[in-house]
Amino acid sequence: MTDVVTDGTADGTTGAPAGTDWRAWQESWDRQQEWYMPDREERFRVMLDMVEAAVGPEPRVLDLACGTGSITDRLLKRFPKATSTGVDLDPALLTIARGYFEGDDRVEFVTADLKDPSWVDALPHREYDAVLTATALHWLHMGPLATLYGQLAGLVREGGVFMNADHMIDGTTPRINAIERAHRHAVMDRAKAGGALDWAQWWELCAKDPVLAEPTAERYRIYGEHADGEMPPASWHARTLCTAGFGEARAVWASPSDTLLLALK
Repeated sequence: MTDVVTDGTADGTTGAPAGTDWRAWQESWDRQQEWYMPDREERFRVMLDMVEAAVGPEPRVLDLACGTGSITDRLLKRFPKATSTGVDLDPALLTIARGYFEGDDRVEFVTADLKDPSWVDALPHREYDAVLTATALHWLHMGPLATLYGQLAGLVREGGVFMNADHMIDGTTPRINAIERAHRHAVMDRAKAGGALDWAQWWELCAKDPVLAEPTAERYRIYGEHADGEMPPASWHARTLCTAGFGEARAVWASPSDTLLLALK
């Protein structure tokens, strides 16, 4: 089942105390994610470079599995005339997103399950210049993800783009994968010793917050600790996107652990 909720609640407010610091929650989410991905901002920069190159500086964007709206935040700071629809199922992250963007008429949010075939019916538009997502679709197994890619091919206009920045593991290079993982985790351990919050610790803070406690409890009822998805290689994503109806697809950026893949309609 899907439902549409735009900025705030039905009466136009977030329902949170006036003193809730949504910017602080947004920034703390960014810091937590950067613990895992220190090059996160670089991938966002390249993503927006490609948006501008493909569809210009005033795009209509679908922020897919938007979380707290990290992509939308960077999109609107770089392209003030852009608009964004954020879609997610996580009630806690959407609470932060709605609070952070409250009053910005360039942004609206949709609560929907991407595994529900009818999720596209909840969107306010039938076509987008760009669909963008980051570090989210590995929560899906390959079958549902292939189905989702087919739906996205119907949402992206001709000449528009889909971009997915995520963990895409090449199983043909196990030794390279092992040394990259060992180095990455050593760096993460040093950062954690310096006070960085990991995923579990960040969610513990949410569970203790009077505004986010109930949405956090609800997100655990939906997902558990973490969804059980898959991380196929970039070649699988490119091939599946082209089969789904995109004209071309390839990586446009990569770190030792992650890939930004662009599909052009």
